[in-house]
Amino acid sequence: MTASTAPLTRSWPASLAETLPRDHASATLIGRVWDPAVSGPSPVLVTADDVYDLSHAFATVSDLMLEADPAAAARRAAGASLGSADRILSATMQSEIDEVTFLSPIDLQCVKAAGVTFAVSMIERVIEERARGNADEAARVRAQVLDVIGGDLSAIEPGSDEALKLKDYLIEQGLWSQYLEVGIGADAEIFTKCPVLASVGTGGEIGVLSTSSWNNPEPEIALIIDPAGRILGATLGNDLNLRDVEGRSALLLPKAKDNTASGSLGPFIRLFDASFSLDDVRRAEVQLRVDGADGFALEAHSDMTQISRDPADLVRQLLGPQHQYPDGAALYLGTLFAPTADRGEAGAGFTHHVGDVVRISSPTLGTLINRVAHSEACAPWEFGVGALMRNLARRELLR
Repeated sequence: MTASTAPLTRSWPASLAETLPRDHASATLIGRVWDPAVSGPSPVLVTADDVYDLSHAFATVSDLMLEADPAAAARRAAGASLGSADRILSATMQSEIDEVTFLSPIDLQCVKAAGVTFAVSMIERVIEERARGNADEAARVRAQVLDVIGGDLSAIEPGSDEALKLKDYLIEQGLWSQYLEVGIGADAEIFTKCPVLASVGTGGEIGVLSTSSWNNPEPEIALIIDPAGRILGATLGNDLNLRDVEGRSALLLPKAKDNTASGSLGPFIRLFDASFSLDDVRRAEVQLRVDGADGFALEAHSDMTQISRDPADLVRQLLGPQHQYPDGAALYLGTLFAPTADRGEAGAGFTHHVGDVVRISSPTLGTLINRVAHSEACAPWEFGVGALMRNLARRELLR
């Protein structure tokens, strides 16, 4: 991770070349758009040239994911062009409400997130708890924790004999934490990130509470899962977190994680096919870039090869005989990003400022870009499941 006060090097509007995966010609990309002509959302197939309507065949993205081969089904169902991808992206970035614009690429899927899936992230959670949300105290506690733990925890298999031995040692050292329990114990931490239809897409504002003074982005990959537990594709996500809130108490996790516009996904779902698979997710590197209006710039990365829990295992813990998701789910996989670089006062660490531009990118998934605002000032979430069903019924798409 690097931080600087260099001038902004990238403007707010994202280019199509930046947004699309590098190998987009071989990728099957699924998105959603808001179409003012029908006053509602439609699933779309996205190429470098055009954005094709899928709503005549699949009323929702969730419906498409019920197909035996969603990638092939989407290509067969590609309907009329709703416009060029470049034009729709430009309208999205400029918030042109009278134009077709991109939305979060999921709709009826439940939005879930796995926490503490990387060793560095786990250590940071311990620091948050011990510092009780105080950034200055966190610097001192961080040094103590690293001195006691030492080594590389990424090789520890959660729930293994080695992990249990580590747990006993940490208890003896007085450093036991419930975050360490989900980090190295048998059970993963999986929580609800936001309600159905409440995630933000690329180009949208992502929100932090105005009362939070210590918060950060969490650059992640999110899996797209059907009701049977099949992993069908992936997208990028920002599991934005209020560190001061969660640091006061783990019981405040819902307040730290779930606020208006607090989670983004996109730009598109890349479906698994001959060119992209779960192994590509396992090998992926996720890049983060934050550019502030104050000249602050931060770059970091999250290496998926360092994850402590395999993505397929996280899906098994999410969905099965113990829990069903009849419309499917999107699952954030967690991040290696540990925001310790100071922004301003020494030892205070990183926190967002309103106006920060956050880019999350990976070569096979493209770039998700959002601007930070206070949640209270972001567009309120008003288009829920009832509104979607009424809209689809009016368009005679419910079959």
